[in-house]
Amino acid sequence: VDQRKIFMFAEKYLPSLGYKKRAHLMNPMIPGLTGDKMSSSEPDSKIDLIDGPGVVKKKINKAFCEPGNVTNNGLLSFSEYVIFPFLGEKAFEIKRKPEHGGDVSFTNFQDLKDSFAKENIYPLDLKMAVTTYINQLLAPIIQEFNSKELKKLTSQAYPPEGKAGKGGPAAAERDIDLSRVDIRVGKIVEIGPHPDADSLYVEQIDVGEEAPRTVISGLRHFVAEEQLRDALVAVVCNLKPANMRGIKSQGMLLCASDKDHKTVEVLRVPDGCKPGERITGESFTEAPDAQLNPKKKIFEKVQVDLTTDDSLQVTYKGELLMTSTGPITAPSLKSAVIR
Repeated sequence: VDQRKIFMFAEKYLPSLGYKKRAHLMNPMIPGLTGDKMSSSEPDSKIDLIDGPGVVKKKINKAFCEPGNVTNNGLLSFSEYVIFPFLGEKAFEIKRKPEHGGDVSFTNFQDLKDSFAKENIYPLDLKMAVTTYINQLLAPIIQEFNSKELKKLTSQAYPPEGKAGKGGPAAAERDIDLSRVDIRVGKIVEIGPHPDADSLYVEQIDVGEEAPRTVISGLRHFVAEEQLRDALVAVVCNLKPANMRGIKSQGMLLCASDKDHKTVEVLRVPDGCKPGERITGESFTEAPDAQLNPKKKIFEKVQVDLTTDDSLQVTYKGELLMTSTGPITAPSLKSAVIR
């Protein structure tokens, strides 16, 4: 029984059971990205509300989109029913190099459809534009979803598989990669020396939650207190809290270091980012673990592939660690250890 039949069934029989008559909002049936019906059982046929930029890009790059074919074209359907309403009075813009026809814009869907049918717009043009707009639309949703409350709700609704149930084998654990680590933009709102350790700071860092987190960092011999106060920083938020000289630390400030640990620099987060915003690579946008298991050394295994490139940008396996406004960087250290 599909959704429409359930709606009609509810409309007819709920009042007879003592319930109020329900209202149902229906949208047009549109083809999926694969060219067939959109289906929840086919992940590549649809875009989920919490798909990260890398996931969206991969799905759209694989989407069915023949030159000039406007029938069963999921990208055109997304444009008509999602992107154009999202843009309102703004034009739908396609960015192209001059040798590929230059930039072009459309103020209504029919003109875009006609241009695609005439092959004035190519599949790659459409895919790149749709990717950009879908990611813009999803960004605030993903930001909201990163709240502690919604993550908890999701883990309760969809418990992670892993431990063996009665009569069944254990499911395979996720690969260990950057997506497992919850790195967020933080803002240091308060900082002072640790009362019982000469090398430690005690920081209060806003990471987008109801209250700032207490974070202990061993930076007093490397970075002046005034440089850190009110700074935007990168914070690992899903490590197990640890007592450090009598004060519990609820996160870790990410820094760049030379191999001898004689020079340590706090990573820079670009202006315009909001506390709580996730920092990750384009291909590593799966939801992070609620808390990393310290016995499995997940962060330590990820850390091996974190470094800085010749442009001082932080990378993981060659992929930039990005915020909504750009990559995070080190002040001066190239090929640095990130810890």
